[in-house]
Amino acid sequence: MTNLFSLAQLTVLECAPPEMTYLAARAGYDFVSFRPIYMGLPGEPNYALAENKSMMDRTKTALAETGIKLLDIELARIYDGVDPKNYVPAMEVAAELGGRHVLSSIWTDDRNFAIERFAELCELAKPFGLTVELEYVPIASVNKLKDTIDVLHTANQKNAGLMLDIHHFHRAGDKVEDLDAVPREWFRYLHLCDAPAEIPLDKVEMTRILREDRSYVGEGGIDVASIVNRIPQIPYSIELPNIRRVQELGYEEFAKRCLQSAKDYLDLHPRMDQDASDVCESI
Repeated sequence: MTNLFSLAQLTVLECAPPEMTYLAARAGYDFVSFRPIYMGLPGEPNYALAENKSMMDRTKTALAETGIKLLDIELARIYDGVDPKNYVPAMEVAAELGGRHVLSSIWTDDRNFAIERFAELCELAKPFGLTVELEYVPIASVNKLKDTIDVLHTANQKNAGLMLDIHHFHRAGDKVEDLDAVPREWFRYLHLCDAPAEIPLDKVEMTRILREDRSYVGEGGIDVASIVNRIPQIPYSIELPNIRRVQELGYEEFAKRCLQSAKDYLDLHPRMDQDASDVCESI
């Protein structure tokens, strides 16, 4: 099975969805991963397509003209006081654009509240034909594989799954053997990147690398192959923000190098098990 790649919004953060789509096509990607849920973070552009008809129309045109598909949207965070219904307009956008998945993460320490709201999010996504992928993040409340599995089992939603980020998996200190306990159908796509092997103890430094200084695949110190080859073959969304390289190369050249380095690395570390029954049918 041929590897499929998506360009994640955080990799080219200042490129709005229409421009990002054309860029992804020129760079050789198969999918794009948009961020149409505005989180109001410092310096983050607002790509809330549900509120911007002009941008939505231009995005539709870009997808149609390029043949690029929308893989997923983000980020439907679960935090204290959140009403998941606020994410419905973004889900409508995803469905209209042919998207498949909604990315979520948990930022509240109230376990019961988190599970209830995550389950509600999944229920809201079902009429749109969308799955909800739970990502654990080292600076969030749910920040390890075992806690993510606990939420997914407890919420017990058929359209819920697990979204691994290579950076986050490494920073959590999780072991590849632990992935064997994850139901195969939970894997639908992952975030591909690399990072230095040393795990920062300081949260500020952890966040800085996470947001703006990740490495090309194969350039850092993470054993990426041991992770990706332990799970079914699924699309790889390249989430690899690196401000310095973007300033040096520009977004398009940077996106091309992100993709080429990933392809080169995966070619050097082929999957040992090519059993078709283990290939995820998320696409």
